[in-house]
Amino acid sequence: MVPASVSKSELMSDIFREVDDDLRRERLEKLWRQVGPYLLAGAVAILAGTAAYVAWDQYRTRQAIERTSALISATEKVAPAIESGNAKDALAALAAVTPKLGGAPATLARLQEAGLKAASGDAAGAIAIYDQIAGSADNDPLFRDLAQILAVMQQVDTGNPAQLQSRISGLTKGPWRYTAQELSGLLYLRANDLAKAREIFQSLSVDPAAPQGVRARAADLVALYAEQK
Repeated sequence: MVPASVSKSELMSDIFREVDDDLRRERLEKLWRQVGPYLLAGAVAILAGTAAYVAWDQYRTRQAIERTSALISATEKVAPAIESGNAKDALAALAAVTPKLGGAPATLARLQEAGLKAASGDAAGAIAIYDQIAGSADNDPLFRDLAQILAVMQQVDTGNPAQLQSRISGLTKGPWRYTAQELSGLLYLRANDLAKAREIFQSLSVDPAAPQGVRARAADLVALYAEQK
């Protein structure tokens, strides 16, 4: 239920902030599921049939563990700078270890770098990194799709609605579908297509599989725009 004292602009600001918070939690859960299997590669090597395979797999495992450890180390070094609000120091700490990474950990580090830039007010810098990740065929599709979502999120209240819609139109059925659908609804609101926006938010508000925060925000927007045409 939307309090009568809350203006539309205040509600929209709260929604943008909540979408960002929810996506961060969802992102960590999904992305670490991608990195975690590296740590299990040693068990696969033990079960392998030949010494050559074992030697090669152990090498790959060692490389992956070193990269993942470097990312964890980077996160530990960056955390104090983030907590103190010093984005410059946080970016410097991350830059010092990023060259040692590769594969998924490197992409995670780049995403973290973009997030720091966005938090420090450098939206253009963040978008540039997200675009690089989204445009690289070397990255896992999960990362590429996430980068598209994050790039759109940085521009959802300022960019061209039609252009941003085209960027997420293929993501509304994938792993990030609920965030993509919510952003799509917000973009339709910006384009003054209230009917389409209501359709999306109505669907999200009653979808039992959608995250609770998404359902709650969608219900608020359905109520807010129920009488408008």
